[in-house]
Amino acid sequence: MERLGKNIDGYRGETIDIRAVLAGIRLAAQQHGWISEIFYDAGGFSLAVLHRDCRDTTHRKRIYLSAGIHGDEPAGPVTALKLLQENRWPENLELYFCPCLNPFGFTVNTRANVKGIDLNRGYLNPVAEEVLAHVAWLERQPQFDLCLLLHEDWESQGFYLYETNPDARPSVAEKVIEAVEKVCPIDRAELIEGRPAKNGILRPNVDPRSRPDWPETFYLITHKTRQSYTFEAPSDFPLQVRVNALVTAVNAALS
Repeated sequence: MERLGKNIDGYRGETIDIRAVLAGIRLAAQQHGWISEIFYDAGGFSLAVLHRDCRDTTHRKRIYLSAGIHGDEPAGPVTALKLLQENRWPENLELYFCPCLNPFGFTVNTRANVKGIDLNRGYLNPVAEEVLAHVAWLERQPQFDLCLLLHEDWESQGFYLYETNPDARPSVAEKVIEAVEKVCPIDRAELIEGRPAKNGILRPNVDPRSRPDWPETFYLITHKTRQSYTFEAPSDFPLQVRVNALVTAVNAALS
C-alpha cells in the first residue's frame, strides 16, 4: 500500500461534509441509546458529548474518546460515525464520546477554528471559546480509566500512536499496533515528530508543566486520567484506510 503523494505542504486529501457526518452521528447515537449533551453552541454548530452507561456495572470502566479537534483530519469524525453505527462496545464500558470538537474547521479544511486558533494547543490557559466550554464540561465529569484521542498526521509514513502512561499501567500500545498493521501501514521510523519512536509507538517523557501549549491529552492526563493514547492515522493514504486504522485501533484498545 503506497502513499498517494498529495500532501506536499499540508493536507491535500479527501474532505467531508461535516454536517452530514454529524447528522449521521446523531442518528446512530439515538438508535443505540446514547444521551447527547450540548456544551457549546455558536457559529451554526453545536459541540456535543455522547454518553452511554454500561450494562455490566460490576466491572465498570469509564472511557473517554474524542475526535475532530483539527479540521484537516477528517478520518476522526468519520471513525466516530462508524464506531457508533457498528455499536460493538464491551458491556462493562461507560462511554463518553466527543465526536467533533472543531466542526467549523472541516468546512474550510483547516487545522484551526474560525478565529485561526489551534484548539489542540490551548488547554493550559484556554482562550478559545470551544476549549473553555470543553474544559468546563470535563471538570464536571468523573475520572476516566482510559482516554483515546483520534488524530491524523499528513506527513507520516504510516499509523503511529502516543502513549501517556505515567503510572506504568498495563499498556495496550503493542496490541493496537499489531491489530492496525493488518489494515494500514505502520510508521517504523526511529524518529517521529522529532521524538524517539519504536515500531510506531511513542512514549514521550514530557512533564506537562514544562510546556505552555497544552494539547488535549495534557489536560486529561493532569486532571482526568492516568492513561491516554493519541492515535495518528497517516493522512496521505485514502480516507477509508485511515478510518479503518482508527476503528481498528479503538476496538483493539477497548477489547
